[in-house]
Amino acid sequence: MTIAPSRPLAAAALAALLALGGCASSADGAPTSATPTAGAAYTLVPKQTPPPFTASPRPVATPSPTAAATPSGPTTSAAGSNAGSTPPSSVAGAADTSHPDHVIGDGTPASCTSQAVVDAVAAGGVITFRCGPDPVTITMAATAKVRNDHPDVVLDGGGLVTLSGAGKRRILYQNTCDQAQVWTTSHCQDQDRPHLTLQHLTFANGNSTGDRTEGGGGGAVLVRGGRLTVVDTTFRDNTCDPTGPDLGGAALRVLSQYHGTAVQVIGSRFTGGSCSNGGAISSIGVSWEIRDTVMTGNEAIGNGANPARSGTPGGGSGGAVYADGNTFTISITGSTIEDNHAREGGGAVFFVSNDRTGSMSISGSTLRRNASDGFETIPGIFYLGAAAAPSVSRSTVG
Repeated sequence: MTIAPSRPLAAAALAALLALGGCASSADGAPTSATPTAGAAYTLVPKQTPPPFTASPRPVATPSPTAAATPSGPTTSAAGSNAGSTPPSSVAGAADTSHPDHVIGDGTPASCTSQAVVDAVAAGGVITFRCGPDPVTITMAATAKVRNDHPDVVLDGGGLVTLSGAGKRRILYQNTCDQAQVWTTSHCQDQDRPHLTLQHLTFANGNSTGDRTEGGGGGAVLVRGGRLTVVDTTFRDNTCDPTGPDLGGAALRVLSQYHGTAVQVIGSRFTGGSCSNGGAISSIGVSWEIRDTVMTGNEAIGNGANPARSGTPGGGSGGAVYADGNTFTISITGSTIEDNHAREGGGAVFFVSNDRTGSMSISGSTLRRNASDGFETIPGIFYLGAAAAPSVSRSTVG
């Protein structure tokens, strides 16, 4: 495998990287302050456009196999329907919704309202939509909130439904440690329910700016606790706070998953997201399996990294993916991450395992043209983990 030539860090850049020990996570996954760990000597990939490197085929352990090396992603209409995709019932990883507990709508677009969504999500179970044969956008007048006394919540848009935050609010919220949503265990930070599944939907124009619940972030969806699965879902033009050292996730912000269970993101699309960190997704101490997914045109716009440099508000890392914490893993398989941008580090992915026990693998994927204005360890990626670099197989990174 070849890689763009490196050069020693200038003093200012080295100071910035040594400050990037990240934000440690407590037992419940909430951020806590930490003293950065210096680690090994770092090198910085030059900021001129580097030649891409292609990993030669070699064995690599990946949690989930993939059928496609570089997917183009399902065709999506302007309204968010997946008109050109595989029929929802046959998409791998999707939950069975053939016998729904709740159906939103009576067959007309007008019957599919924000209040109907809020009520159905609060009631839990398997939820589908009947809004007519054409794509429909439901503008949310309030955030839909999952109650913790429901073991499973499946929200299935059938490839026709867009839930819009109208640029005013977060669209969906789950938090096992929020007493208002019912405490169900004495260990809210590590419980197996609810298991939230989002499939065949579009989340657009969510905005959590100013909402610092659980540290902030999660412009479209915030999940703390339980488990989360995302299948064949589009996240488009979502936003969260523009600055802050550790908040992020314009589309998804995830914390405290049960027993460290990885969030599964399968066959989905993330585009046009903007936040301080993690223009698509963000987490602390959470593992991810990202399969057959496209992330493009997302940006981390904060300034000052994490911990924030003196005189700055912090943030700006992970153009698409921002992952911080201790022991966690990220697996990217059969996916495309391109044309994302970070004002600080990791135009595609920012990965910091504070105790250097975490790991990252990339298989059968393409990561390219992901600009890191400040720092990266390989093109588009800033990585501090158990190994010197992410494990890369049958992939192009450049």
